[in-house]
Amino acid sequence: MRLAFMGSPDFAVPALRALHGAGHAIVAVYCQPPRPAGRGQREQPCPVHRAALELGLPVRTPTRLRKDTAEHEAFAALGLDAAVVAAYGLILPRPMLDAPRRGCLNIHASLLPRWRGAAPIQAAILAGDAESGVTIMQMEEGLDTGPMLLKGVVPIGPRMTTPELHDALAPLGARLVLEALERDPPAEPQPTDDASYAPKLSKADAPLDWTLPAAVLDRRVRALNPWPGTIFTQAGEAIRVLAAEPAEGAGAPGTVLDEAALVACGEGALRLTRLQRPGRGPLPARDFLRGFPLPPGTVLG
Repeated sequence: MRLAFMGSPDFAVPALRALHGAGHAIVAVYCQPPRPAGRGQREQPCPVHRAALELGLPVRTPTRLRKDTAEHEAFAALGLDAAVVAAYGLILPRPMLDAPRRGCLNIHASLLPRWRGAAPIQAAILAGDAESGVTIMQMEEGLDTGPMLLKGVVPIGPRMTTPELHDALAPLGARLVLEALERDPPAEPQPTDDASYAPKLSKADAPLDWTLPAAVLDRRVRALNPWPGTIFTQAGEAIRVLAAEPAEGAGAPGTVLDEAALVACGEGALRLTRLQRPGRGPLPARDFLRGFPLPPGTVLG
């Protein structure tokens, strides 16, 4: 088929490689423009951009689409059978949605209609869901509201993290979109009575609220790392909590209960097992505490 691929982060790369490997003619790859990154703040292409260049595919990086009629016309002129979209980062306007013969197929990292929106992988872990998955959806103008073509399910283990779930969902999405293009399955409207939304995350989500139950804070640590991360404040520093686990214990929320970084929560306690100071490398808690003690009775911010 004659395709355009539209995606930006690591999640989208397996699908791009699978489509290319299956022999589809990918005549354009759309992704986010290069942005400053790293200590030197040099402009870096996104993962899909890098993969497309490696595969010898033409790349387009428009900064906006909604009112850019020139981009609409250029997209229509590609003569596409379909467009495959995976975490692209820009909303497609109606002229682009309608241009391909079979429309635009979205690889969405949830079991729609649960967790429409920007952060479905994190939302599933935050909510304590038993499973997640990928939905191949026919795109329309609403936010992840289009009819569904295929679904695949991935169990969420009790200690699963966002990177682990991401790495299970990305290749599943690649397999499902290949199947959807080959089979052209009938579209099924999404139910409207049990939809939920996964809003975009920000740095404001990082601070840990010790008044919450330990089980909830454990899910936050597993869901929000590596970004925006989870932090507490102590001695004027924002300390990143990279790993933790619920444990038995009780006390005033935020109070350190023992010499091994057990912290009282609103219900139960949270054992901090991997920590990082600003500008330093991550460390197991036992090594971290040698240079940054958190003695019993310390109250964390």
